[in-house]
Amino acid sequence: MKKGLLILLVIAVGIYLFSNSEAYKFEKIAKNVFVMHGSLDEPNPENKGFMNNPGLIVGKNGAIIIDPGSSYQVGKMVLDKVKAITDKPIVAVFNTHVHGDHWLGNQAIVEQYPAIKIYAHKNMIKQAKESEGERWIALMSDLTKGASNGTIATFPTNTTTHLQIIKVGGETFRMHHDITGVAHTNTDLMVEHLQSKTLFLGDNGFVHRQGRFDNTSDMHGNIKALEYAINLKLAHYVPGHGPTGDADHAVKPFLDYLLIIQDEVEKGYKEDLADYEIKPTALKKLTAYQEWHGFDGQFGRHINKMLLEIEALDD
Repeated sequence: MKKGLLILLVIAVGIYLFSNSEAYKFEKIAKNVFVMHGSLDEPNPENKGFMNNPGLIVGKNGAIIIDPGSSYQVGKMVLDKVKAITDKPIVAVFNTHVHGDHWLGNQAIVEQYPAIKIYAHKNMIKQAKESEGERWIALMSDLTKGASNGTIATFPTNTTTHLQIIKVGGETFRMHHDITGVAHTNTDLMVEHLQSKTLFLGDNGFVHRQGRFDNTSDMHGNIKALEYAINLKLAHYVPGHGPTGDADHAVKPFLDYLLIIQDEVEKGYKEDLADYEIKPTALKKLTAYQEWHGFDGQFGRHINKMLLEIEALDD
């Protein structure tokens, strides 16, 4: 058997086994709204990089997917799980930000629905096309030890604007972004489904997992984005990672974490303390978060990031 055919066979078998796994399924959170909660682990060969929370809204005239996952294989799995709920066609996709664990599954959707509209922040589309798409493909391949190979960056087709109303499939969505300029990234889009009063937060929201704040993020902006989300007074909030719930369960825990970090770092800054000197006091205030996945690896970085932001604001 030729090497190319063997690779295709391995991919096909992997997709079949992954798609038929009982580990992941869509859970109903409202009348016609479902969420598949991904692994809290890091991307690995077993989960094929699947770690986000794809959303599904089944409308009168078709289905809508939000963040179809991290690879071609994950996107195929998501499509197969959709078929267990509805035989309606996918009529639109929303991508919440540029990090590939949320949108590289676009490839599988477009393969089946070539003319589909995929909506995202204009910055997300620009950055994905410039370099982030290929960077995330390489990253996922490395972390999954090749289990995501065959993934091709498939970009969103339509840009969104703040408070834009999009009607598709008999459902109505409101876009929320550029609330603070920068939050988790400078490409964030939060998607509100009006009929069910559900907000898909993207990675502005985490539960039971800690996220990274890199040089395209702003912790102060993330705080404002979460406060904004709570003030919408919706019924359901879907974080980018972790369980769905109301504002108290799916938004406030991460917001409170960030506010504690902010408060402790501001105190330390006024006392001219270094980040490592602030950490012990802050750690005592964060006992409720120490079991969150990734806490040990990210806590120190969060202190440092917040200190840099506070220093910059004081300049």
